[in-house]
Amino acid sequence: MVLAVFFDIDDTLYDSTKLTTTARRNSIRAMIDAGLKGDEDEIFEILQKIIKKYGSNYPKHYDELLKELGLPWNPKIIAAGVVAYEHTKAGFLKPFPGVVPTLLKLKNKYKLGVISNGLAVKQWEKLVALGLHHFFEVVVTSQEVGYEKPQKEIFEIAIKKLKLKPEQCVMVGDRLDIDIAGAKLAGMKTIRIKKGKYAKMKPSKEDEKPDYEIKEFEELLDIL
Repeated sequence: MVLAVFFDIDDTLYDSTKLTTTARRNSIRAMIDAGLKGDEDEIFEILQKIIKKYGSNYPKHYDELLKELGLPWNPKIIAAGVVAYEHTKAGFLKPFPGVVPTLLKLKNKYKLGVISNGLAVKQWEKLVALGLHHFFEVVVTSQEVGYEKPQKEIFEIAIKKLKLKPEQCVMVGDRLDIDIAGAKLAGMKTIRIKKGKYAKMKPSKEDEKPDYEIKEFEELLDIL
């Protein structure tokens, strides 16, 4: 019997792919307005490579961007990018349609939790900004526990916090290689939500095959 449902955050509870792409585009436009020279599309591709190299939590993407473009450090241009990114994020950080009413119904029957890679404060910022933080009894982040998905330990820690067994828990996430594979290693049931940039990803090995797949969040109610 399923007693708990755990969720990933990005591209599971909200459209992370659309938000980050739009915010990065807007930041580049704002930097160009502030005096940055260059083609928007070309600068965007350079920024994407920088973010991939240093990680999304690196605090100086725009500093590195100016270096990559062979330009001197310019606080005005960097600030323009940061402000545009933050303003865009605030406007686009909304739950997927159906998330809130579905969580309300699930909370009446199951314990709910979050398992997420990343910095603890940043993950909590997302949940608070989305207005979803009060739904979850447990939020486990890789920074806090020292393990990250797909390592099975991060899932096991989350399960133990609810004093349950793996077979009593379901993991819902968008990534086959991280959310689904890791949860299956821990002995959980898995549901893949086909959203965001990984929606067309296909399993590359057996432990990446989810028990169920959904396209819309509210389909969880029928499966559970």
